[in-house]
Amino acid sequence: MPSIISHAVVAVALKAAFPAPSVPRRLMILGAACAVAPDIDVIGFGFGIEYGDLLGHRGLSHSLAFAMFLALIGCFGAFPRPAPPVCRGLVFLYLFLATASHGLLDALTDGGMGVAFFAPFHNARYFFPVAPISVSPIGLTSFISTRGLHVILSELLWIWLPSVMFAAAVLSLRRLSPRGASVRP
Repeated sequence: MPSIISHAVVAVALKAAFPAPSVPRRLMILGAACAVAPDIDVIGFGFGIEYGDLLGHRGLSHSLAFAMFLALIGCFGAFPRPAPPVCRGLVFLYLFLATASHGLLDALTDGGMGVAFFAPFHNARYFFPVAPISVSPIGLTSFISTRGLHVILSELLWIWLPSVMFAAAVLSLRRLSPRGASVRP
């Protein structure tokens, strides 16, 4: 898994694709929290839940069903009665993509047992055919090491740089488009 900071970076960059009036900027914090939330499953290790179990690491909390559930909770929690110009559908989509990005990034790492994208319906674990991201060690003390430095460099190259490039490209395109010029992110 990438570090929690890198998961949050993706959510912040993803917000650039959603216009500010429809999806307010303050939602970046909720989006970042949604992107990090799937790793709550690591507490299961302390309760004897095995890695490969449905509730194990990269199991149900990394699934698309969980992303949908968390996006619904976040959407209705943040905007119980949204007033225009907030668009609840776009808020849901942003929070869903932010949450789902967690599993997608984990499936690009070079370690672990894969991601149960289709849990609770199917607990098979998946990786993508390429795995350029170095898997992050669990725990702060493990992260502060030579291995941790290697992980940070890997994440800067494979997560942070593409995230910044994505946000910059979206913002540039928005400024160039005649309709997008009046919409500020």
